[in-house]
Amino acid sequence: MRKKYVPDLARQMADCEANYLRLMKLMPDLDNCDRRTFQVIWHRHRALIDLSVEERFTYTATVRIRQRYEQSGWVEMPDLVVRVYHDARMAEVICRKQRRQLKGSYAYPNKQMHQPDEKAQLNKYLGEWLAQCMAHGHSCDHLAIA
Repeated sequence: MRKKYVPDLARQMADCEANYLRLMKLMPDLDNCDRRTFQVIWHRHRALIDLSVEERFTYTATVRIRQRYEQSGWVEMPDLVVRVYHDARMAEVICRKQRRQLKGSYAYPNKQMHQPDEKAQLNKYLGEWLAQCMAHGHSCDHLAIA
C-alpha cells in the first residue's frame, strides 16, 4: 500500500524564499521594469532567457519565465509563471504555460500524470534554474525592454 504524500511546508517555504532572493538579483528593478532578457552560456550551449512581468499589484507581481535554446528546437523548454509576493518575500511557480493553476499536491495516478509533489518539484527546479542563470548569465541590455 502506498503512503499518502505529505507536503513538507517548511522546505517549500524555504525554496520560495530563496527563489524570491534569486529572482530579485536577476531583476532588481521589478517594480518598474517590464522585461529582462539575457543569455545563459554554459560550455557550448547558449540559451536566451526572457523574464516578463504580466501583472503588477501593490504586494504581488506575476512574472513569466521563458527559455529557448538558439541551436536546438527539438526540446520544449520550460515556460513557467511565477507569482512574486513582495510582502512575504517569496516567489512560487503557480502554473506552467498551459495556464492551469497547480495544486499543492495530487492524488496519484491522475489524468494529467502529475506527480504527487509536482508543485514542490517545480519550485525546486525554479531555484536550481535561477541559480544557474545567476552563475552563467550574461546581460543582453540591447534586448531588454524597460
